[in-house]
Amino acid sequence: MDFYNLLLKRQAAGKPVRVGVIGAGMYGSEYLTQAKFVPGIKLVAVAGRHTDKALKNCVKAGWPKDQLTTVQSVSAINDAAKKGQVAIIDDAKKLMQADLNVVLEATGIPETGVELAWLAAENGKNMIMVNVEADVLAGMALKQAFDKKNLVYSLGYGDQPALICDLVDWARTSGFEVIACGNFGPFNPSKRYSTQDTGWKSYGITEEQMATGAYNKKMYNSFTDKTKSECEMAAVANACNLVPQKEGLTYPMIEHDQLVEMLKPKSEGGVLEHAGTVEFIATTKRDGTRLQSSARGEVYVAYKVQSEYAREIMVDFGGRHRMVNDSTNRYSLNIRPIHMLGLELGISVAAVGLLGIPTGAPRNFVADLATITKRNLVPGDILDGEGGDLAFGKMVRASDSLKGRYLPMGLSSGAKVIKGVAKDTIVTYDDVTLDQNKLSYKLRKQVENQFGSQYK
Repeated sequence: MDFYNLLLKRQAAGKPVRVGVIGAGMYGSEYLTQAKFVPGIKLVAVAGRHTDKALKNCVKAGWPKDQLTTVQSVSAINDAAKKGQVAIIDDAKKLMQADLNVVLEATGIPETGVELAWLAAENGKNMIMVNVEADVLAGMALKQAFDKKNLVYSLGYGDQPALICDLVDWARTSGFEVIACGNFGPFNPSKRYSTQDTGWKSYGITEEQMATGAYNKKMYNSFTDKTKSECEMAAVANACNLVPQKEGLTYPMIEHDQLVEMLKPKSEGGVLEHAGTVEFIATTKRDGTRLQSSARGEVYVAYKVQSEYAREIMVDFGGRHRMVNDSTNRYSLNIRPIHMLGLELGISVAAVGLLGIPTGAPRNFVADLATITKRNLVPGDILDGEGGDLAFGKMVRASDSLKGRYLPMGLSSGAKVIKGVAKDTIVTYDDVTLDQNKLSYKLRKQVENQFGSQYK
């Protein structure tokens, strides 16, 4: 893509890509610490609900305090930028009205992400949606809103969905058939029922560290109960138009040296229900202990050659140890060894700000994130969303979700239970009451109405 040289040209022309960041938590701060070293990029503003915390995180990320200023208006944001300062503001809506090219949304709250993306489109701003929860909930409606205004809606590079989309794009553009893609990590079914008081303990965080307030219990719990992984794979499925398996993610336990042989359809001796899907590869046994030689890497794409001549070349390359092939020399893998979150987000900023192209975006609605109960629910219970104590998210086929009226995890926070729902059961719209005035609800219904007839 030659991004760096294009950025140098922007810098020389005095026309940098002007960036605003919403959410100065972990992901946002990781981008902030890198942005100051990239030419052709001008950080204009950072929005956070608590400006003192946002300011502190900017300083921690390496921005000199005298380059930061707390403001309260759109004009003050623009004035600060003219003076070479970065504005800190508590109102993300005002950030949307400032002189910006690209906005990064990194709050992780579905409802907030949907609302801010909609505002970005209304204000003529390109959006990098790090908030994958919002994307899975209503990404198709959001992307269509941006398309109508010739703006870009993109997933955020560095996060696993965009990295996987990059690998899929590599495979397809090179002429390979994509068999599967996904990521690697531990899977212990018993931790599906983790709570905000227990989930973070799986990551070696101490009581003292948690007491500092620097760690988000719900976020870490969503990692532990696998809601985050399920959400990310749903985003990938929709962005790459890869239909989930009937049972969703199955978390097969595969030793590293068996990956290329097993990531094939069952009809070819592998573990997949069909080709052209997503799957999460477990690096642990079901009791949480490591496999003898677990997968080494972060994300992958499994692919297949489509001609006999390409197969002959695969044989040659495999013999020279340039790649690892299966026993038929038709299947292989491309594994990306690193996953650096916000430290890599500059790739999305460059792609969107310079070329007007996304680093992954929803292309179809084939996957959804259903709400599954962690315990028996009774009328009057209030669901607490992703990373909460009452439910976890599971990727399902969008067709099954719409037919079964599944409650999307992205709408579950604040939903009031009106019927008893047994543990390990999918919650449906009929089991809860929702605030139908919320934009997130309305856009979600727009998606359901658009695809409902297709999945009858």
